[in-house]
Amino acid sequence: MHRYDIILLTDSRYVNPEHRNDYINNVLHEDVLVKQALEKRGLRVARTNWDNPDFNWSKTRYIIFRTTWDYFNRFAEFSEWLKKVSAQTKLINPLNTILWNLDKHYLRELQQKGISIPHTVFIEPGEKRTLHEIVTLTGWKESVIKPAISGSARHTYRLNENTIADHETIFSELIQSESILLQEFQNNILTKGEVAFMLFSGKYSHAVLKKAKQGDYRVQDDFGGSVHDYTPTVEEILFAEKVVAACNPIPVYARVDVIWNNEDELCVSELELIEPELWFRTCPEAAELFAREVVKFITPL
Repeated sequence: MHRYDIILLTDSRYVNPEHRNDYINNVLHEDVLVKQALEKRGLRVARTNWDNPDFNWSKTRYIIFRTTWDYFNRFAEFSEWLKKVSAQTKLINPLNTILWNLDKHYLRELQQKGISIPHTVFIEPGEKRTLHEIVTLTGWKESVIKPAISGSARHTYRLNENTIADHETIFSELIQSESILLQEFQNNILTKGEVAFMLFSGKYSHAVLKKAKQGDYRVQDDFGGSVHDYTPTVEEILFAEKVVAACNPIPVYARVDVIWNNEDELCVSELELIEPELWFRTCPEAAELFAREVVKFITPL
C-alpha cells in the first residue's frame, strides 16, 4: 500500500533550513503552493530531499522533481539514484524525458526538428584541438563555452580573442571527460534579457523576464540577475509551445528559456524539464494549473 501519492523532491538544504533568506523563502513558498494545490485534489503529498537515505521510495506512487538543485554537482551519484528510484516508483517528468534533458545535446535534436537555437559547435570528449583552434574556425568574435551537463552556469565562460588563452587549461581539463558546447555569444542577452516561459502539458501558463546585472551576461540570480514581469506576444507564446511540442512525450511541466539571437530571431537557450524554477510566486494560480495537469497524468483513463 502506498503511503503517499506524490513526493515533492528538493535537496537537503531546503528541507528544514535553520537559516532563511529571500531565496530559501521563495523555494519553501512555491512548494507550499504546489503541495496545497495537489492536496486540494485529494492527493496525499509530502516533501523530502532526493538523497534521503531513510525514505522508502516504494511508498509513494509518484515523485515530482522540484528543487533538486545540487544534482549537477553530484551527477554520478544522482544518476545512480535515478536508476534505483525509477524501479521503485514513477517519475514526473518521466525517466526517459529526464535522461534526454540532462544532456544539452537535446538542443541539436530540437534544431533538427526545426527549432531555432544559437549557433552551436558540439565538442566531444577526447578532442585534441585547442580551444583557440576551434573558436578560430567559427569566425565568431565572441562566444560562450559550457558543459553539456551542467546547471547554474557551472563552467560557463564568455570568450573573446583576448580571453581564449585564459581558458585553454580549464577547457583541456573538461574535454577529457565531458562534452562541451561552444556557442556564438548572443548580444541581445545584454539588452533584452531572456524570457522564461512556463508550460503545463504543452500549454502556456505564464512568463518572466530575466535580466543580467550591469556588466554581466548571466541572468541567474546566483550572479545578481533580476526577474521582471513579462507579457509575451502571441508569436512568442506559439514559439514556446512549438518547442514543447517537439518533445516526446509532452512533458507535464516545462520551462522554455528564450532569447533573441544576433539576427533578432527567437531561439531556445535552454529547455528545462527536470527541476526548473517555475516562478509560481509571480503567478500563484499557475500552481492550480500544474496540479490539474498532474492529476490528469496520474489518473488512468
